[in-house]
Amino acid sequence: MAVNYEKLIKDLVNPLVTHPEDLMVKKFSEEDEMLTIQIIVNQEDLGRVIGKNGRIANAIRTIAYASASREGKKVTINIDSF
Repeated sequence: MAVNYEKLIKDLVNPLVTHPEDLMVKKFSEEDEMLTIQIIVNQEDLGRVIGKNGRIANAIRTIAYASASREGKKVTINIDSF
């Protein structure tokens, strides 16, 4: 069963941000076993998404890694603002 990683991550990040209209999740490259995802948020929401000492970002990555490992893939998640 294929996982829609863009929707999964968007559903995880959306409750955290105060500007949900600025949230963008893009899948950049999907090679055989490697997947790169970019999360772009408003500058004011960057701290909320990363969290103190990166704990929220690590939790998002852990959930994505767990779902990807079921398919034998690896996921890289980058968080940025504009």
